This record gives sequence, structure tokens and C-alpha cells, in this order.
Amino acid sequence: MPQMTRRTFVASLPALAASTRLLARAQSASIPVRGLHQVTLAVSDVGRSLEFYQGLFGMPVQARHGSKVLLGIGDGPHFLALTDAGSGPPRIDHFGMAVEDFDADRVVRMLADHGVTQGSSGEGLSGGPGRVRVSTRGNTTEVHMGDPNGLVIELQDPRSCGGGGPAGDRCGPPEPAPSSGSLALRGFSHLTINVPDPAATNEFFQQTFGFGIQAYQAAAPLLGAGPGEHFLMFIGAGRAPQAGINHACLTVDDFDVEHLQRALEAYGLTPRGEPRAAGPLRHWVSMRMPNRGGVPEGTPELYFSDPDGLSIQLQDVAYCGGGGYLGGECD
Repeated sequence: MPQMTRRTFVASLPALAASTRLLARAQSASIPVRGLHQVTLAVSDVGRSLEFYQGLFGMPVQARHGSKVLLGIGDGPHFLALTDAGSGPPRIDHFGMAVEDFDADRVVRMLADHGVTQGSSGEGLSGGPGRVRVSTRGNTTEVHMGDPNGLVIELQDPRSCGGGGPAGDRCGPPEPAPSSGSLALRGFSHLTINVPDPAATNEFFQQTFGFGIQAYQAAAPLLGAGPGEHFLMFIGAGRAPQAGINHACLTVDDFDVEHLQRALEAYGLTPRGEPRAAGPLRHWVSMRMPNRGGVPEGTPELYFSDPDGLSIQLQDVAYCGGGGYLGGECD
């Protein structure tokens, strides 16, 4: 065996330091997540989107922050938020996860153990990729983290309704929607997110939040976000210049494709027609076949596009991204 010279020893130090840091992160305590808590849509016209989502789902307004509107989902307190996209394009802007025994200082310390550093200034809500920013809204503490891709995740108390108070759980009586809507939402299911390096992103979320793999769709793992059916799915970014949320999935009771399609069409949405045809106010069904974990005849997955063309998926409350007709069979 050749002897290590002083030069080769010195040259090996950076790699040794890097591997030591990775080992330390792997051994650090993970942040306990209860599940997905909110999704924020940046839209071109908040009033138009508010009318659309309330008319379709009968969602009440449970809080307002200036022009930003928070719509309650199911029994709450989780919510869908609508905010002005400003000079940027309409997009699914960021999402929130509920953290058990939420304490902002503890969350920041635990993130530091996983290489996420505090940012007092910089881009976006978090301060940039690999940064975390703590801010206050009235007397409510808010924590926004930027993952390695720059995706923004708000970490919040499970009781938060987006209102006031230290936990964000002080919301006044909800403002009822003008109508009961055509469909009733129950909660969140998942987010599918485009990233340049899915394997590295999966590793970050598994180490930082302790997420396990609850199913596979082809070779793509679905990371269970909390003890229930919620999950995150990271797929390649393709030609996209940066990471972004491809679509969000919401759940309904008694999932029935034909009933849901009739309700969407009664509300003015039309079939998409050509595969991958873009445009707002369309609906379509993708059949997930056995090569992606579906049943032989295909597990139906229903989507629609909102007034800005943002993609939203609808599935049964049992959906976990796995097998069976309803996609509810996971390990």
C-alpha cells in the first residue's frame, strides 16, 4: 500500500471535511412534521381567483392579510391562500408544513444542524436557497425555509389558520362563500415538484424531516409528509430553468371521476382535448398504469386548470399515491 504524503493528506482534507459534515447532518434530529398545512397560489387577479375557487368549492375566507386571501379547506385550519403575483408569472408559489410542538427558535436550530443557515436579507421569503428567515406578522412568528433548490416552505404550528396570536390560530368567524359550491374539499394530498436533482432533494427532505418512502411511481419515490397520506414527489425539471411546483392535489370524499367531470363542466370548464394542451379552465384525466404503480386498467387521476392555468389535481381522501383504483394502497 503506498504511503500517504503530506501533499496528498492536505489535498484530502476538503473531501474529509465534506464527508464529516454529511455524516453529522445524517445523524442530526429530524424536524417532526404532521402534514401539509397550506398552499399559496400567486395569481394575476386575486378577485377573479377568489370568485373561481369559492364558486367551485364553496370555500370560506378564514383570514385576510391585505390583498392576500386565505380560504379554509374542509374543517380547517389548513388553507389555500391567494396572493397577487405582482410582476412575476402566476404560479404555485410556496407551501406550508405543520410541525409538531412548534417553536420557531427550536426549528431554526434544528435546520442549522442540517445546513440551513439564517438569512436576514436576500431573495424571497426565506432569504434564498439553504436559508431560513424568521419574521413577525403582528404578534405571530412566521418561519420560511428555502430548500437547496430555492423552493420556499413555511413551517408553522398545526393550529395555525393564518390568523393572529403567537400560533397564528386566532381567526375570526369565517366569511361564508356566496354559494355552497359544486364540490366539497376535504384537505390536501400532495405536491409534485420539478427540481434539477430529485435524488439530492429527496435526501435533503428525508434527513431534515425524517420522511420515509410510502410508495413509488415508476422509479420516483413518494416521500410521506407526516403520519397520514400526505406526500411530496420530486421529479426532474426537464428544460425548466429552475425548480417549481408542478401541481397541488386536494382531496374529496367518494371520488368518482364522472361525477367530478360533470361538476367541473357545469362550472364552465371544458375537456382539455389534446394531451398536454395548455390553457386555463380545462380538465383532464391521466390513467396511472401498472408501470407507475396503478391497477391494470389504470388508476384515474383527475386534474383541472384554474383561471391562470395553474394545475390542480383532485383525488379521494384515501389517496396516498399507491396502488388500487383510488390510489390508496401504500406500505
